[in-house]
Amino acid sequence: MRTGESGRTVASRILTVFEAFEAHGPNLSLTQIAEFADLPLSTAHRIVGELHEWGALVRDPQGRYQIGLRLWELGQNAGRRLRDTARPFLQDLFSLTGETAHLAVREGDEALYVDRIYGSKRVPRASRIGGRLPLHATAVGKVLLATEAPWFREAYLHGPLKRLTPYTHVDPVALAVELAEIAENGYAITGEEARAGACSIAVPVGAGSGSGSGQGQIEAAIGIVALSSQLPTITRHLPVLQGVAHRIAAAVQRRPLAGPQPG
Repeated sequence: MRTGESGRTVASRILTVFEAFEAHGPNLSLTQIAEFADLPLSTAHRIVGELHEWGALVRDPQGRYQIGLRLWELGQNAGRRLRDTARPFLQDLFSLTGETAHLAVREGDEALYVDRIYGSKRVPRASRIGGRLPLHATAVGKVLLATEAPWFREAYLHGPLKRLTPYTHVDPVALAVELAEIAENGYAITGEEARAGACSIAVPVGAGSGSGSGQGQIEAAIGIVALSSQLPTITRHLPVLQGVAHRIAAAVQRRPLAGPQPG
């Protein structure tokens, strides 16, 4: 169904409201929502009112809106099978290394963090569960990028490469070489590329890496984050990472991520 204003569908207008919170949230006034979503104030008032009534948005005592728990609950179903299958093994990874462990998938040109178990050490955080970071700036992201099809890697490297810290690798030629090495070696390491004071190491989860075809592979990666002072010795965690990745892949093959599940 299309509306009369600018030919935009009702669905597209609702999505622009959510995008406003994604880009400018977490708390927005009705006027801000209308401005950021590029909607007439009357239209924003109607849409926000319906979303509030359904529970997708909640309003605080000051009259500002934020994402509601009902929408959060619905969002928990996204990636649930992979997350639920991998969770016990991610817990093992944390227990065996003592470092923050996380699971990520590729979502467009970003690494989306599906699950994370936080360690007790005060390691600078660059993201959170449900958060996203550029593929080229994180170890899990580089693993995902290195195991993608050649056309996707080439297109990504020819696009804008955001520099998150002074140490983020943004030279496309050097990155292409680095990605080839990651595909060959089966793991990626970053040092303060996403956040100052932190380093990370990651491996792919799936039936091998470096093929670039994506066939028989799960577009996922697991990694750990540690203090940057541990960068010289972080590869000591590689055998554990590879072992856990193998166990997750085997578990997922027994429990497919798509299609009907056995009762």
